[in-house]
Amino acid sequence: MSSEAAPAAADAPDLHNPPPSLAALFVAFAKMSLSGFGGVLVFARRAIVEEHRWMTADEFNETFALCHFLPGPNIVNLSLVFGSRFRGIAGGLAAFAGLVGPPMLLVTALAAIYSHFGQVEALRRVLAGVSCAAVGLLVSAVFRMMWPLLKKRDVLGLLVMLTVFVAIGLLRLPLPAVLLIAVPVSLAATYAKLRWAK
Repeated sequence: MSSEAAPAAADAPDLHNPPPSLAALFVAFAKMSLSGFGGVLVFARRAIVEEHRWMTADEFNETFALCHFLPGPNIVNLSLVFGSRFRGIAGGLAAFAGLVGPPMLLVTALAAIYSHFGQVEALRRVLAGVSCAAVGLLVSAVFRMMWPLLKKRDVLGLLVMLTVFVAIGLLRLPLPAVLLIAVPVSLAATYAKLRWAK
């Protein structure tokens, strides 16, 4: 019984805490971006859902899904949407600055170093290892984001997700065309499921 209660408690946001300040948003997203070589999503989800408990797992998934439909990189969209949710435009800008600012300075310094030492074979091997770790982190994030669907036994949601993966990842169909079909189908299925539940 306690093993089932623990994940639910970890997913619940801490409603007794005040919304994060501008400085807290900047620092949290700076930590995410500096931790996330090869991808920030894993660290963003961990910080927002598990560490600070600013959102539940479902809320994070819904917000991140929304960010897929906005122009630009998904994680950048997430920083703007998330920061704006708590502190308005200033919050969005603070989260965005934390996400983009520190890594930009670091990458500029690394680019200068790489221009001098980029042909060294040992460095190439290190970068190949980092890319493998980045793929592993991404796969880990996918499974953690799937967990709410698996817990609810949301067969329809998993089926839509699998279909979109096959269409885009394996069949290489264009993203806009797949989304034009997948989004209405997903919305209709969710609406029908909610009506059925009543």
